[in-house]
Amino acid sequence: MDIKQITPDQVIFFQFHFITLNLTIVFTWAVMAVLVIGSWLITRQLSTDRQISAWQNIMEMLVTGIQDQISEISRQKATRYMPFIGTLFIFIAFCNLLTVVPGYESPTASLSTTAALAICVFISVPLFGIAQKGLGNYLKQYIQPTVFMLPFNIMGELSRTLALAVRLFGNIMSGSKIVAILLAIIPFVFPVILQLLGLLTGMIQAYIFAVLAMVYIASATQVQDQKQTDRKKNNTRSSRNN
Repeated sequence: MDIKQITPDQVIFFQFHFITLNLTIVFTWAVMAVLVIGSWLITRQLSTDRQISAWQNIMEMLVTGIQDQISEISRQKATRYMPFIGTLFIFIAFCNLLTVVPGYESPTASLSTTAALAICVFISVPLFGIAQKGLGNYLKQYIQPTVFMLPFNIMGELSRTLALAVRLFGNIMSGSKIVAILLAIIPFVFPVILQLLGLLTGMIQAYIFAVLAMVYIASATQVQDQKQTDRKKNNTRSSRNN
């Protein structure tokens, strides 16, 4: 990596008017292609026997782990959120893991990528909330406990979206910059150690991003679930008393 480059957006392969093909787009599509082809190769021969392939075993462990985390955070059925949260985690984690490949630049080191991911979370929160509670009940939370909280609640939604984007971008970009600088100064032991630490940081950042996304979604949907739980408890108590 050229230490003069802050993000892979600065490496442009093709530009025509407003159409720009830069390194971020190229590696983003490359990661998506690898994930699609890899998932197809792994899932085309799924088995329910006791003897399964190593790749299927790894995928089952990954899916089970993500589902357990979603259930623990949201206290809801994981299958509802698994496609979105699982895709976020796997995409970000894979983007960061591929930094071991020479010449590769993680798309998450670009603010445009992290902002796009954060916007996906920003849009998904009200969608899940409306689907779970209805439009009216969801919008009511913006004026709770009083209507004067409306602008603050809206600012809160926008600020946490910005925080998601900047946090992921800052951690991945700074890690790659430090490794590039040390490669220019000390081209042996320390860059290798920092590269390993960078991989760990990348996985942690993928986990944090997915967890925060699930927390935001859960906060938009759990009120209704809590009311339903309380209603069930009251009905159970009434039936026992009768």
